[in-house]
This record gives sequence, C-alpha cells and structure tokens, in this order.
Amino acid sequence: MDPAPLLLVGAGGFARETLELVRAVNRVAPTWRVLGLLDDDPRMHGRTVGGAPVIGPAAAVHEHPDAAVVACVASPDEPGRRLRLVERLGLPAERYARLVHPAAVVPESGSIGPGSVVHATSVLTADVALGAHVAVMPAVVLTHDVVVEDGVTFGARVSVAGGVTIGRGAYLGSGALVRERLVVGAGALVGMGAVVTRSVPAGEVWVGVPARPAGIVAAVAS
Repeated sequence: MDPAPLLLVGAGGFARETLELVRAVNRVAPTWRVLGLLDDDPRMHGRTVGGAPVIGPAAAVHEHPDAAVVACVASPDEPGRRLRLVERLGLPAERYARLVHPAAVVPESGSIGPGSVVHATSVLTADVALGAHVAVMPAVVLTHDVVVEDGVTFGARVSVAGGVTIGRGAYLGSGALVRERLVVGAGALVGMGAVVTRSVPAGEVWVGVPARPAGIVAAVAS
C-alpha cells in the first residue's frame, strides 16, 4: 500500500522532532509521505525545515483533504496552544494521525487518541489512556491506569506513577515526577524536575522538590 500523505502543523522544534519520528517509522515500513509543514508565520513559507518544505499557513490543511494531520506546537508559556490550534482548524477527529516511534512501548491495554505523538523510548506500562493531541517526548514513563486528557504535553523523562489523572491541556516539564493517585488539573504547568506529591489544581504553576505552587498559568486551555 502506498504511504499516506501527512501534514505537520508547526515548524519549530516539536515539528522537527516529529519529522524524525516519521522517518523512523518509515524505515520499519513505509507508512507516511510528508507533504510538508504548515506555519502561520509568513516568513517561514518557502523555507525548508528539517528536510521538509514549509508550504503555507495552518489553514492550508483544508486544501489537502486527503492528508492526515498532526498539530506539532508546544510551549510551557502557553500550555493550551495546541488545543486552541486544533479548535481553530475545525477538522474531524479522523483527519488526525497517531504517530508512535518504533522504539516506544505501547501495550495492548493502552489507547492513544487522534493527533497524539509518542516519541522514542517512552513506555506506557498497562491500561494507560492517552487522549487526543497528546505530546509524549522521549523517555517518558506512564505507569498503570494513568489517564491523560486531551492536549497534554510531557517533556522528556517525565515519570508518572499509577492511577494519576492529567487534566486537559496540562504541561509537565522535562524530568518531572508525579506520585501515584494524584490529579494534575487542566491547564496546569509542572516545572522541570519537579517532584509532585500533592494534586495540582487547574491552571496553577508548581515547581520544586517537593513541588509547591508558584503562580498561575497565563493562558489556560479552553
């Protein structure tokens, strides 16, 4: 079967990382044909990023109705950015690809929502449910019965113990640790290397060891 056409929305670091993921998938079995990147910065149009052309703004997804799409934007300064982009595009769920690096571990009991990306050496152990448009950077560990709602971002090497719920649009910085049976609320930001031993309320910034509140996220996911 011919590789399916694919568009990545975004032209920053997350998009370049995802291009490398796609190449790793294709080395195992030709699966995707990247048409290009889409970015709303007109200065990027016509450039080549990570070996792929930037072919237009995000709205150009509608000019390629047969292409699968992944939203590749993420920022700790704006945890809800990816969900707002998806809402603006207004595409049906079936337009979004699920991208899993061949070096990631996803069990039969796990589930991955549309538009989600799971990078190399990440491990989902058992009965882990990822929502839509979740970004899992390399070497993340999500253990049994973790529930991840839409639009969550995990930085590299985040580890989450069993029974945790991560709310919509939350952002967990690289190296963060989350104790079992806690809740990280919607739109919350957990800082790099933080050790979370108590549930984090929605929209709050928590940092440190153990993690403590340090402010409010400026832009919470809608």
